[in-house]
Amino acid sequence: MPSPSSELSENLARVRERIEQAATRAGRLAADITLIAVSKTHSARKIQELYEAGLRHFGENRVQERESKLAPLSSLDATWHMIGHLQKNKAARAAQIFASVDSIDSAALAEKLDRARAESAEEEHSGRESAGRNLRVLIEIKLDPEPAKSGANASELPKLFEAVMRLPHLELRGLMGVPPYFDNPEDARPFFRRLRELRDAMRAQSAPEILPVLSMGMSHDFEIAIEEGATEVRVGTALFGERERP
Repeated sequence: MPSPSSELSENLARVRERIEQAATRAGRLAADITLIAVSKTHSARKIQELYEAGLRHFGENRVQERESKLAPLSSLDATWHMIGHLQKNKAARAAQIFASVDSIDSAALAEKLDRARAESAEEEHSGRESAGRNLRVLIEIKLDPEPAKSGANASELPKLFEAVMRLPHLELRGLMGVPPYFDNPEDARPFFRRLRELRDAMRAQSAPEILPVLSMGMSHDFEIAIEEGATEVRVGTALFGERERP
């Protein structure tokens, strides 16, 4: 096993310290916030090093890239999140190699994932993420008004919530959102607050314990997200450094 590089270990320590400080400001416990390392474009070697430094959650944006890392990282007891926009024609593959799909934006996508998970559940000793468990999912709400950005509209949430809750092989745990990028992270606060308020409104209509997960905040703004209630933050650059390019 390679020993963690000092640079990556130091990056992880700094991010954890920032999480601790933001949680303290919000009167929360840092232990209640999950750090997901956004490993897209980064090598299996770097992922292995962060794993050895103690990180256990990793997020990929593309099915193909996760598949390319299956073999070199097969020994890691890590939790893999699909955090990018997922095309319906790749849902079956995603259901086999991720423990969580954090970007559900339509009932049609959820139904495809449910069918794929049902099929994979029959493979008792497949060695895949999917074996013997329901697929954890989050509904992605579109916070950025740019047309190219993905996510369900806030007005669609109640109907989409009901549709996903009916699917027996999915476990709906919460909401995910990506606000517009701002040079000043404080400007993202209203968007994070909006996602929390949407969750709270669903709780008021249904049950107070539903949707416990709020996945929001990235390298430049995750402290603000934590102050507004994030339970999971998705951090790439602050951990890995700048993205690796072919």
